[in-house]
Amino acid sequence: MADMMVMAATAASVAVEHEPTAWHLSAGAWVAVGMLIVLLIGVFMKAPQFITGALDRKIAGIREQLATAEQLRKEAEALKAEYEAKARDIHEEVEGLRLSARRQAQEILEKAKADAGALIARHAAMAEEKIAAAERAVLAEIRGSAADAAAKAAAAIIAAKHDAAADKGLVDKTIAGLGRPN
Repeated sequence: MADMMVMAATAASVAVEHEPTAWHLSAGAWVAVGMLIVLLIGVFMKAPQFITGALDRKIAGIREQLATAEQLRKEAEALKAEYEAKARDIHEEVEGLRLSARRQAQEILEKAKADAGALIARHAAMAEEKIAAAERAVLAEIRGSAADAAAKAAAAIIAAKHDAAADKGLVDKTIAGLGRPN
């Protein structure tokens, strides 16, 4: 076991002896020196200020976009509220028009019923007047026929019962009564 330790120690020293170096610095040290030089150049060239300025400009642009977005959101909310109010107004107006149309339809229906009733009453009155006129005409015709028949009957009776001598007495009596006042 001791032999193994000795071999491990010699192997480690052999490995260290064969590592390449430049001016007694290993490769890792050279990488660190290169990074330190880059950082120093960046500091002297004001790279941090450039980076922070770029980041500040980017932040300002984002803030401006956020402000614009907030403004647009407020405008959109205002438009939405305006259109919702208009929609409510239009809905109320439509409901009012609907109620008005129903009222007008009901009024038209009632007026039509009243007009139809009045028209029926006028037609009934006209029909009754025509019937009454027809009845009067028939009664007048019947009376005229009755008067003609009565006159003919009276003439026939008078002709049968009165002869020329009876007529002469009546005519003389009538003539004598003409000179006297009633």
